[in-house]
Amino acid sequence: MAKTDAGNLTMPRTITRREWLAGLAAGAPGLLIAKKTAPPRLNVLFIASDDCNNVLGCYGHPLVRTPNIDRLAGRGVRFDRAYCQFPLCGPSRASILSGMRPDATRIWENQIAVRETMPDVVTLPQLFRNNGYLAARHGKMYHMDVPASVGTSKWDDPASWDVAVSPPGLENKTPGQGRNATPGHNQGNAMHWIAFRGDGNDQADDRAAQGAEEVVAANTAKPWFIGLGFLRPHVPLVAPERFFDLYPLDSIKPVENPANDRDDIPRASEITINTRANDMGMNYRDKQEALRGYYASISYMDSLVGRVLDRVDKTGQASRTVVVFWSDHGWHLGEHFRWQKRSLFEESARVPLIVAAPGAKGNGRASPALVELVDLYPSAAELCGLKPPSTLEGQSLAPLLDNPARPWKKAAFTQVAAPGGIVGRAVRTDRYRYIRWEGPHPDEELYDHRNDPREFTNLARDDARASDVRAMRAVLDAGWRAARAGP
Repeated sequence: MAKTDAGNLTMPRTITRREWLAGLAAGAPGLLIAKKTAPPRLNVLFIASDDCNNVLGCYGHPLVRTPNIDRLAGRGVRFDRAYCQFPLCGPSRASILSGMRPDATRIWENQIAVRETMPDVVTLPQLFRNNGYLAARHGKMYHMDVPASVGTSKWDDPASWDVAVSPPGLENKTPGQGRNATPGHNQGNAMHWIAFRGDGNDQADDRAAQGAEEVVAANTAKPWFIGLGFLRPHVPLVAPERFFDLYPLDSIKPVENPANDRDDIPRASEITINTRANDMGMNYRDKQEALRGYYASISYMDSLVGRVLDRVDKTGQASRTVVVFWSDHGWHLGEHFRWQKRSLFEESARVPLIVAAPGAKGNGRASPALVELVDLYPSAAELCGLKPPSTLEGQSLAPLLDNPARPWKKAAFTQVAAPGGIVGRAVRTDRYRYIRWEGPHPDEELYDHRNDPREFTNLARDDARASDVRAMRAVLDAGWRAARAGP
């Protein structure tokens, strides 16, 4: 029995066979003629770029050309203030793929597999695998020493994948024109660039892209989660010549720092950056060449991203594929006379992040919200309707994908560690970056991004800003739970 609009009870009307047949032919609404077909499950293309900072076209860099990442940003949400939880490959990737922060993963250094400290963890790809997805990895997703371990799976997690491929590549042995601008540094740190002829079929990144393309093409019916991990722009800076040609040396201007920039940087910070300080001994020409290699490597990586995106489009799966582009941490390119990572300054902690979810209302826009890489696990799970484990320490970005400008987290947290018991903890709010150093060289830093976006003046040394220092100490001490966004 049913009610009319006036609330009176009425007898249900019997549908005649003629009406049923007519409804079956015309698809008439309101007739219970067939069971609804469930919508296809969303795929996830999870793209990692190693050691990539925000020098991308879609982030406003005047030189670097990244047309494919730019078009991804055009169909997704670009996050302008996304932060890693640890500016080093292994700890950062363990945090992202477990959904937990470094103090929970207990991974503060490279060369540690996730099961060593978290034997029962359900990783992000494993969650999808457990829910009927094909989980495939092509390239670097967990830690991998570059170039020494390229082609191996030393610190991978077999439980995460149905398919796991670590393609080999020539890396620093690639034939071509090149030079090491920092002799004396090992190949995992050296600013060594190589421009080679051809398209790069013998490079690990090219092979990873090809593998991902094959998974996409072969699985148009079964839902998939693909972890696609590019090595570039990690050193050695290897790319086809045509990408180097995009950046004439005379167009590249290394950053300038005040001569006294390092005077108010704490001792612990200088120890942590270690051999990557003092411009790594490079002169002006060396720095130009290093920057050129970095830019060329990014454009090369971008071309491979484009190939895989094209395959998703051509197989008709774009409308049901979530694409996430991220880097494990930022990278210094001479700021504060520093290069590479393992720093708590903005350039090392901030990362590029783009999330393109089909049908999201915010697609094509940028978000100024403070977000963290630890948020990616709950975001992917929510977008695909999966129930994640209760251990996650991030917050789903799904609300920001519909409204990129909505109020969000009060702060983002990054930490680092160095031999000798040095621990650094940073918190980034809308206006400030505060850093606390613990261990043998305790100290503090405070930078006002409203007036000092390049973080040249450490206000923690200024008695007039003592109240601001106290306020930021309180934010750090309250921790990530207190900084979460409300409903």
